[in-house]
Amino acid sequence: MELIRSDLNIDFLRRKWLFMGLSGVLILVGIVSLVVKGGPDFGIDFAGGLLVELRTQKPTSPAEVRQALAEKRMGNFVVQNAWELGKASGQDFLIRMDLGEGKPEELSKLVQKALEDHFGKEGLEIRRVEMVGPKVGKELQRKGTWAVILALIAILVYLAWRFEFKYSLGAVTALFHDVMITLGAFSVTGREIDLPIVAAFLTIVGYSVNDTIVIFDRVRENVRKYRRTPLAEIINRSVNETLSRTILTAGTVFITDLALFLFGGGVIHDFAFALLVGIVAGTYSTVFIASPIALAWEQRFGTKRSSAGKA
Repeated sequence: MELIRSDLNIDFLRRKWLFMGLSGVLILVGIVSLVVKGGPDFGIDFAGGLLVELRTQKPTSPAEVRQALAEKRMGNFVVQNAWELGKASGQDFLIRMDLGEGKPEELSKLVQKALEDHFGKEGLEIRRVEMVGPKVGKELQRKGTWAVILALIAILVYLAWRFEFKYSLGAVTALFHDVMITLGAFSVTGREIDLPIVAAFLTIVGYSVNDTIVIFDRVRENVRKYRRTPLAEIINRSVNETLSRTILTAGTVFITDLALFLFGGGVIHDFAFALLVGIVAGTYSTVFIASPIALAWEQRFGTKRSSAGKA
């Protein structure tokens, strides 16, 4: 299926500095947000604590849930609405609480009893209880960070072996761009980073590098076919030839993930949000970040072919 003619000649590299500047601004906004908020907002998977998800039989407010816990002097806790279809249902809530010095199992029972005393056993449904100790949370945080870093290094080595270093540099720069954009989006929107979100980051890395490899494969084929053509022209030709495939792949994945975001429920809401941002950033960076970086490296350290094709 061909949405766009493969012989279409859009000059994607002509505005490369404009798009790089736009990406720099978006990443800077994310970094500023992270600095102002003191770093990523880690969920209980990494920070440790108690998470209770409950549904009340009748619509109520977070203030009433807080009152139910405050009546039993439950210590430091945060009560939030669980969001469905972009709106607070008024019946679903998330309670996050520091474990302190108490035992997690005992604290969980105290929280459930405080809620049942206020709303009645028939007045609420405890849908989920998660507990993670502070030491386990720090260990998971360290391993999650290393998982993303090692994935980027492995991809850099693989692409350098399969293609050339300039292509691997462009691909890994695009992956780093995608992760930073998604991390910044989470910080700006006040969303938590937990284990499923790390899995989403790794999924984004896999999706983005797959998209990039398709274009670089076409670049490699065209380099062999048009030996005297400047690299900039070959990259533009290759991006145009694969544009239909890029739009179809990204479009179908985006629509599927959008359905999960809207109708998947609160449990996977943030996971789906991460994928939505990552799909858009990954598709954009494949065209406007990876290829210009590879071209810039070739123009700086490459052969006469690239110098003849400087944009």
